[in-house]
Amino acid sequence: MNGIFITTELEGALAERVHALQMEFDPKMARALPPHITLTGSSGAGPLPPDTPVALMREKLEPVAARTAPITLSFGPPERFIGRNIVSLRLDPHGPLRALHEAIKQCGLPFQPARWPFTPHCTLNLYPELTQEKLRKMMAVRIDEPFTVRTLKVYHTREPQPPTLLFQLLLRG
Repeated sequence: MNGIFITTELEGALAERVHALQMEFDPKMARALPPHITLTGSSGAGPLPPDTPVALMREKLEPVAARTAPITLSFGPPERFIGRNIVSLRLDPHGPLRALHEAIKQCGLPFQPARWPFTPHCTLNLYPELTQEKLRKMMAVRIDEPFTVRTLKVYHTREPQPPTLLFQLLLRG
């Protein structure tokens, strides 16, 4: 994978709690990025080409961030992606998070085709094979408290290298 992804990151005690879970279930993934929700790059809109100029991305994304207020969200129970060994905390794909995703998708940047429909989530594991014990433990995770996301973060992902943060914007609508 070599492309540019747009995320929003968890903050504070919630980010620490989710990071601890990720470290337990998938240390390799947990070391690559802080706990986050991918807004574009994997579902709903594919990644941006790696040669997309940073100035162009800023120009197109700054108005989106300027008119979007911070968004309060709640995780649902963990779900396993069908046919894959990936477990994530899912989010409602409708409402303000969908509106933000659509605003980004329609901002005029050259997103590549998406592989899946928009499925917002925070991944608990990505790389290791799942044992039945680990799967049971992940599926029992519950995070009930609402939380607020306040940023857009733009990363260049060039596996197997760690992602590089290109810039971030505050949601300030």
